[in-house]
Amino acid sequence: MVFDADTAGEIVSRYAGVPGGLLPALHEIQETFGHVPRAALTALARGFNVTEAEVYGVASFYHDFRLDGPAGKRVLKLCRAEACQAVGADALAAHVKAKLKLDWGGTTADGEWTLEPVFCLGLCACGPSAMLDGRVHAMLDEDALDALIAR
Repeated sequence: MVFDADTAGEIVSRYAGVPGGLLPALHEIQETFGHVPRAALTALARGFNVTEAEVYGVASFYHDFRLDGPAGKRVLKLCRAEACQAVGADALAAHVKAKLKLDWGGTTADGEWTLEPVFCLGLCACGPSAMLDGRVHAMLDEDALDALIAR
């Protein structure tokens, strides 16, 4: 959905009086518009009586908020934590970047794929791990990851 200030204002007004309401408001903004548009930062700042820098600080701190545009239809998050790196995550990352022709945070031109780094999926003993469309996958190698992508 294209950003609409009235819709953003309605979302903000639902959460502005709620303690800790900024995070749920950010989530609903992203769910509605596919990302957190820059223009929404202004509406959030006004609604929560904070600066745009504070809203940006919160949104940029949490890796699930997208500030630069909507994610693709399929979102692949590869674990970049040390435990996964120790068992081949760097090589796996290089492989998938080449396969999808993407860098971290990128989305394919057709809007199909987004590739994101994540810094722990809690599968440290089973790395390398990834999350594809919200489902975690462990003990990945290039063939297993290719099979996930092909599905």
